[in-house]
Parts: sequence; structure tokens; C-alpha cells
Amino acid sequence: MKHCRVILNSALVTILFTVLFAFSAFANGLPTHCQLQAALKTVVAEENGGFGFNMWATIVDRDGVVKAVVFSGNDRGDQWPGSRVIAAQKANTANAFSLPGFALSTANLFTATQPGGSLFGLQFSNPVNTDVAYRGSSKDIGTEKDPMVGHKIGGVNVFGGGLPLYDPDGKLVGAIGVSGDSSCADHNISWKVRHKLNLDNVPAGVSPTKDDNIVNDITDGVSAGGWGHPETTEKATEIAKELPKTHPIGPKP
Repeated sequence: MKHCRVILNSALVTILFTVLFAFSAFANGLPTHCQLQAALKTVVAEENGGFGFNMWATIVDRDGVVKAVVFSGNDRGDQWPGSRVIAAQKANTANAFSLPGFALSTANLFTATQPGGSLFGLQFSNPVNTDVAYRGSSKDIGTEKDPMVGHKIGGVNVFGGGLPLYDPDGKLVGAIGVSGDSSCADHNISWKVRHKLNLDNVPAGVSPTKDDNIVNDITDGVSAGGWGHPETTEKATEIAKELPKTHPIGPKP
């Protein structure tokens, strides 16, 4: 069975990612299993405003087909098992409800999908394909042979962690979903991973910075702008607010 070699030291992971990024071209504009895993491991080692748990990450292409499923721990049991499917569901959502000229993160959908919201019911519109979610051998989960790879997972998720992917030319090529921590930390990790992969050339969005960043503007249960997401910790909110500065969107050389 083919596996990525796992390097635990964060500095070495960063070096590994740099080498992989430089010498291994993205297939169809999307990262390989090893590239995604290296980026995820690097970001999970940083402060993201959550519990500091290990994470799952999934990539889907523009057709909603799962292309890669990875985890940041040493074994598949080091992350919440339920977060594997949630990460895929988030990726599917961000891809399904973003356009070439307009990006929506899963975090942007929270308020509008609550009872009485303009998109209430959206979360029930495209159910997860359970045959894909739970097929195959458990020993292959999170590897290059993950049973979800090559299939459409479906699903709609309406809390933080899913982001559309735009290549350096601005083409929408799919989406990433991240799960395994608090919802706001999931968003922060997803944003940072997307930035590392140079797939964040976001054209427009509903946030105050005109991108798909999480909007923590809910007071007394009401979102000021209509696209709000609940806060989890002050630290996660602080990190998210600074993301457009610390990890700005747009193509990098």
C-alpha cells in the first residue's frame, strides 16, 4: 500500500511541503494527497483558536468528486472519526454554492439556513451519499486509497471549515473541507491550508473584506449583515479577523 511518509517535526513538515509544492505539479489544479497532508500538518501545529486537535481535510473537484482525504495525526484514530465525512461534506458545500465570480464558505451559510432565514432548508437539499461515505476498508481511510476518492460524496454543511478553491488564474477548481476542532478553528485552519496551497484567488464574497472569510457579527442571536456565524472563542475570532492580512487572498508568485 502506498503511503506518504509522515514527518512529525513541524519545521521538517514545512520543508517537506515546500519541496512537494515546488517539484510536484497539481493534478487538474488540485493538490496531491501528500501535498494536502503536509500543508494540513503544518497549519494544525499553529495557534488556530480551538482545542488544538488533529484534523481531517478533504478536497473535491468542481464536479464534486472527492480527490483526496487526509488526516494530520499519526493514525486515523487520532482525529474524531465522524469528522472525516463532515470534512468531505464541507468541501462539497463550498464547491456546490460558489461560482467562478463569487465565493461562499460554509461559515457564510450559518445564519441564512436557520429557521426563518432566507436559505432555511438548504442543509437538507443535497444529502450525503452514505454508500460513498461508509464504503470500503477502514484501513484505507485517510490514505491515497481512501474509499471516498473518485466518488461524489454530496452533503451540505453550514458551519465553518469549507472553502472554495480558486487557482492563481482565478479559475474555480473545487473546494476544501476541514473538520476536527471547533467550527471557528476549522475555518481558520481551512483558510491557512488553502493559502499554503496557493488556491485562494477569491474573486468576491459576502464578508466585510469582500471575500469568503467567516463573519462573526451575531449579537443576541441576530447577524448584522445576514451572513454571520457564532463565535467559539475570542482567540478564534481574533485570528479570523486578521486572516485577510496575515494570509491574504490572491495569487502568490
